[in-house]
Amino acid sequence: MSEFTDALADVAAATETALLKLIPAGDGPESQVIDAMRYSVMAGGKRLRPFLVLATADLFNVSRACSERVAAALEMIHTYSLIHDDLPAMDDDDLRRGKPTCHVEYDEATAILAGDALLTLAFEVIAHQDTHDSAKIRSDIVLEVSKAIGAHGMVGGQMLDLVAEDHVLGVSEITRLQRMKTGALINCSCQAGAILGKASETQRHLLNAYAHDIGLAFQIADDLLDIEGDPKELGKATKKDEAAGKVTFVSLLGVERAREQAEILTDQAMKHLEIFGEKGNLLRDLAQFVIERRN
Repeated sequence: MSEFTDALADVAAATETALLKLIPAGDGPESQVIDAMRYSVMAGGKRLRPFLVLATADLFNVSRACSERVAAALEMIHTYSLIHDDLPAMDDDDLRRGKPTCHVEYDEATAILAGDALLTLAFEVIAHQDTHDSAKIRSDIVLEVSKAIGAHGMVGGQMLDLVAEDHVLGVSEITRLQRMKTGALINCSCQAGAILGKASETQRHLLNAYAHDIGLAFQIADDLLDIEGDPKELGKATKKDEAAGKVTFVSLLGVERAREQAEILTDQAMKHLEIFGEKGNLLRDLAQFVIERRN
C-alpha cells in the first residue's frame, strides 16, 4: 500500500496548494470570512474526495491542471458541509480533526458565511474556463454536483439524519440516509472525473456502482470508529451516536456483522473496476483503505 499512501499524500498536497491559490488571503473588512474559509479548508483531512476526482480522471488521461481544480472545488463543498454540520443547531461539535471547529474558532455567524462562501466559490471554480475548454463539460459537472448536494442528496441526507434523532430507522432507511448524506458527494467525485474524461455510459455506470459501495463501506467504518476508535487518533469525540441514541449500521447489525458487510462492499467495489485493468489499482487500494483506516 506504500504506492497508494504516497499517492494519497501527493493528492492532499496538490489539493491544498490549489485551495490556497483559489482562496487568497484578504485584507479588507471581509477578511474574517476569508480567514475562516482558509482555516477550515486547511484543517487537515484525508482528501478522499479530491483523490477520487483525480484517480478517476487519471483513468482517462485527463490533464491534472483540469482535475485538480475540480478536486479543490469538491473539497470546498465537503468543507462547507462540515462547517455547517458542526454548528450548534446541527451536531454541535467543538472539535474537527483535532482542531476547534469553525464556529468555535470564530463565531457562528462567520462559520455560516464561510460555509456559504465555500459552496459559492466551488461553483465559480468549476464554471471557470480554466477548469476545461469545453463549456458543456463544465456545465455537466455543475449539473452533477448540484444534484449530489441538494435536497435529494447531501442536504437531504442531513435532514434525514436530524429527523432520525426522533425516529427508529431500519437498515434500508439508514442505507438511504447515508447514500444521500455521505455517498452522494463520493459518487459525484467519481462522476466528475469521468465527465472530465468523456467516459462512456458503461464506464460511468461502473464507477457509480463502485462509489455506491465504497460510500456505504466508508460510513460503516465511521460507525465502527465511533464505537471503537481512539478520540486522539480521530481528532474528535467518540461514542456520540450511542450517547444520542442514534441508529447506525453498527447498532442495527452489531460490530462483527457490520465489519463483515463493509468487507463485502469493498470486494464488490473492486470488482466494478475490472474493466479498467491496472489503471484502476489506486481506486482498488482506496476501497481497501476505507475500511482499514484508523481515523
